[in-house]
Amino acid sequence: MATPPDQAYKHVIPLDFGSVKTLPDSYVWPESYEVYSGTDQPSIPVIDLMDPNATELIIQACETWGIFQLIGHGIPRKLGEDVESEVHRLFALPADQKLKTLRTPGGASRGYGNPPSQALLPRKLWHEGFTIMGSPVDQARVLWPHDYQGFCNTMNGYQKQVKALVEQLIRIIFKFLSISEEGENWFDDPTNMCNAALQLNSYPPCPDPTRAVGLAPHTDSSLFTILHSRTKGLQIFKDGVGWITVQPIPDALTVSLGDFLHILSNGRFVSVLHRAAVNQKYHRISVAYICSPPTNFIVSPLLSKTFADSGQVPKYHPVTLKEYRGLKAKHFQAAISFVKT
Repeated sequence: MATPPDQAYKHVIPLDFGSVKTLPDSYVWPESYEVYSGTDQPSIPVIDLMDPNATELIIQACETWGIFQLIGHGIPRKLGEDVESEVHRLFALPADQKLKTLRTPGGASRGYGNPPSQALLPRKLWHEGFTIMGSPVDQARVLWPHDYQGFCNTMNGYQKQVKALVEQLIRIIFKFLSISEEGENWFDDPTNMCNAALQLNSYPPCPDPTRAVGLAPHTDSSLFTILHSRTKGLQIFKDGVGWITVQPIPDALTVSLGDFLHILSNGRFVSVLHRAAVNQKYHRISVAYICSPPTNFIVSPLLSKTFADSGQVPKYHPVTLKEYRGLKAKHFQAAISFVKT
């Protein structure tokens, strides 16, 4: 596939990583993000969903970390392994084949390419991604005209399982926040469901990982993200500590909170700042299920009955996902400041 002439595509098209032996200048980041190296490095909370105290532990993690690792979630190990296998199969395709599903700049973010934030960054990311919204069948047919069904079945099966987990977590959190029935209705109304996307991430081996970045530091424009990854690379920023590498735990899923739970909780819950590091030895992949409010649903701390009845002044203006994504597209990490009261 020829490179599209539109200059807007220059931020969408990933590098053909297999064709380079040294780190291109446009991928060299001048900043150095040191990772905490003390022997007493704190670990993010690990919570067993089957624990009788799971609800209390989840809320505590939301308030203090904005991230936790979840075990006892009921998603079969074999399904996770099948997802990984299909993700590796996708990213092992030749660059020209992957580019046939290139996402449209500024349009729907499904398909292959760099994240939308690439256009706002001073350097390029050592990363390629593939976003699924709903069924992947149309894109999969393009990638594998005669062998797409296995990919579709695996991704659809995984999304179904994680969606059930998402709804369980949301109800725990909403109950704690005393979110009104209006807030919960975005799950109950089949025409107004939570926006969900499955983001497949690829971080190929990098010739100079100390000067490259997989994903730049950011918070998510979502309620939360559920991440599957069996190799380390995710790093989070903890106030008073610095950057911490998240150590993968077998069969655990990593739940990270986004800006919309921070807004809903009136700042009580942490929207975790995180990034992705790269390495020289292995090809890291991850699978992120991103859950956001419906596009035009108005999110506000006043959705919490407890907060609304308290008479306190909200720290954040009401905002929809569509409006907030527009702010993120212009201001990236400064977007949250534009909805503060």
